Amino acid sequence: MTVKLLTELKAGEKGRIVKIGGKGGIHQRLLDMGLVSGSEVEMERVAPLGDPIEIRVKGYNLSLRKEEAASIQVEVA
Repeated sequence: MTVKLLTELKAGEKGRIVKIGGKGGIHQRLLDMGLVSGSEVEMERVAPLGDPIEIRVKGYNLSLRKEEAASIQVEVA
């Protein structure tokens, strides 16, 4: 198993959230959106300029800014 940042995943690649970083409000906002340790995420697509990214988590699509996604570590099989 390899641990990567969420921003390092390629389209179609899946992983399981290991750690969520961020400070204060950003950390809480990510948790409120369903990004919790153990959740499986799939990279759907990346915008042409790299920001934002779209992921699939818990059955819905979620767009995140690259700096928010960089604070999330995922374990890739």
